[in-house]
Amino acid sequence: MYKLRIITSTTRPGRKGESIAEWTQEIAKSHQDFDTRILDLAEINLPFMDEAAHPRLQQYEHEHTKKWSAQIEEADAFIIVLAEYNYGFPAPIKNALDFLHNEWAYKPVGFVSYGGLSGGTRSVQMLKEVVTTLKLVPLTEAVTIPFFSKYFDDQDTFKGDESLQKSAHILFTELARWTKALATLRTK
Repeated sequence: MYKLRIITSTTRPGRKGESIAEWTQEIAKSHQDFDTRILDLAEINLPFMDEAAHPRLQQYEHEHTKKWSAQIEEADAFIIVLAEYNYGFPAPIKNALDFLHNEWAYKPVGFVSYGGLSGGTRSVQMLKEVVTTLKLVPLTEAVTIPFFSKYFDDQDTFKGDESLQKSAHILFTELARWTKALATLRTK
């Protein structure tokens, strides 16, 4: 069983990504290839990059970086639940990616994006440039949620429709294939 980590991208009060991450995790549980856990950037609470040495050296001074490194190192695959802010990705996800280097390499990453009309697609396209530099392999398949606020019920719980659920299952099927294929590149 592969270790899938679902990473939120925002940390602000009132954010909606946490509920979308929980919905994503529920669908992931139906795919027997993955042991899934959410990595909530608000709970992890990384400061802005504060390590002196370049992350590729892995000479981490701070406990928060060592803990983050261990969480990412153990993972086999990722889903980033990605908001779109001003046609781009939120600063917390870029910061979280920048803290590390080697830990990301040769692992697939899928996106569940949300926003207004574009559903976060501009954010995904911009972040793909970043993740490929870290040797993450971004998938073509994705879940794109336009006008995301219409999918929340009275308890502020995200309820994806049949189309979004189908997209998520396609994403997880493809993620499993890539996770298996890339595992051979990560053997020590």
